[in-house]
Amino acid sequence: MSYLGIDIGTTGCKALVINEKAEILSSAYREYPLISPQAGFFELDPKNVIEKCEEVIAETTGLVKNTDPVKAIGISSQGEAFTLIDKSGEYLCNAMVSSDTRSQQQVKDFSESFGAVDLYQITGHSPHTLFSLFKLIWLKENRQDIVSRAHKLLCCCDMLCHHLTGEAVTSHNLAARTMMFDVKNLCWSEKIMEEIDIDKSILPQSLPSGKAAGKLHTKTAERLGLDKEVIVTIGGHDQSCGALGVGITGAGSAAYSIGTVECISAVFDKCVLNETMRQANLATYPYTIEGLYTTIAFNITGGNLLQWFRDNFCRYELEKAKKTNSQVYDLILDDIPEEPTKIFVQPHFAATGTPYFDPNPTGAIIGLSLKSTRAEIIKAILEGVTYEMKLNLELLQSAGIKINKISACGGGAKSDKWLQIKADILALPIEALPTGEAGCLGAALLAGWAVGDIKSPEETIRAGVKALRVFEPQSQNVSRYQKLYEIYKQIYPRLKPLGKQLIAL
Repeated sequence: MSYLGIDIGTTGCKALVINEKAEILSSAYREYPLISPQAGFFELDPKNVIEKCEEVIAETTGLVKNTDPVKAIGISSQGEAFTLIDKSGEYLCNAMVSSDTRSQQQVKDFSESFGAVDLYQITGHSPHTLFSLFKLIWLKENRQDIVSRAHKLLCCCDMLCHHLTGEAVTSHNLAARTMMFDVKNLCWSEKIMEEIDIDKSILPQSLPSGKAAGKLHTKTAERLGLDKEVIVTIGGHDQSCGALGVGITGAGSAAYSIGTVECISAVFDKCVLNETMRQANLATYPYTIEGLYTTIAFNITGGNLLQWFRDNFCRYELEKAKKTNSQVYDLILDDIPEEPTKIFVQPHFAATGTPYFDPNPTGAIIGLSLKSTRAEIIKAILEGVTYEMKLNLELLQSAGIKINKISACGGGAKSDKWLQIKADILALPIEALPTGEAGCLGAALLAGWAVGDIKSPEETIRAGVKALRVFEPQSQNVSRYQKLYEIYKQIYPRLKPLGKQLIAL
């Protein structure tokens, strides 16, 4: 038997099928368009998303149907995005994704009336436009005709689960990302729902990750070529499923997703809601393994900053990569210096993530001279992005959350040079893992666990996912980077006033 994991992202969905040893048997991917009807509005068409999800499910399960038929499906998805359905199951609106910023006024108004401290103590999250709560308030204030007809609010995981089974169920892990969930009592917050004057009955049932939601609809099973006894399992937030997929199963460990966005998902064994966490906008919410909690430290400018440099300053490497069938980033990073640079890149070329939650920051390159080389600037980009994550790790440690082990995944984890820079700056060993689709793998493990075939997701993932290489911090670079980091920490507070002046112009 086999188990399918599907991950529903912002621009596409991926699926893979694994066996009981976590070996990948098949995989598939489909894209769908991100809709932007006006500035600050970013949406997905739920019908299109479901259609593409069915395609990857059918493709991956079809490839193993005659050898290892799928027994259970687990679902991972982006957090925060949601849609509303009426009693007949019809979608009432597009899903506003996390980058949708139309609810800025709602964030301001609700935070002031409810109290940001009280909100954090209930939800474990700091107010921001990315969260579902404020998008729902925006709908209530601007599209009451839709909200008045709403029967259920469904995040992307829940949306697919409901489509496949008819059950409106979510995980504690994903429910927390709406900012309507009580992370201490593991239930929907009546106080918040009363404050926004929306009936709590529109929220789906919330259960721990890895619980069975239901069986496939008979017609859905026939359409997808699956047995009607296939179980659909509650997965969770993509970052948490991805952390499970790279083997993060206990306190003191963290997954480092190195892609367009830089994100560290740390795991700990108690609900931490102290003031240090709140001031740093670091969330606390249930993990995909029951009894554990997680947080995510992230910066929205990550690998996309290197992509920006590639597109604007690397025409030669782009042409050479096409001619030689090489990886363009290997060519770009080929000549970067061994030693740390004295150039600082403030990697805020888009809205920041933690700890600032600054929608209008100022990006900068500081320390240039006539002797500066392009190779140094390239390395400084990698350093700047990593300094930002070191800042987050430092804040987590101040809050009482210690991280001793980091497992890296994502596109950036393929670069030995980048991983060594990260190990030196963070002063921690970093494991490079072969897992390309960690979110799918984590969801598939939860599916196998839900039906009792995978007795322990923790043991299975530890046995099935082995580090390709461990990058140890180099002592001479660690010392140098620590001195440079102390300078880096001063850049944001000094640039922020100048950034406000630029925005005013």
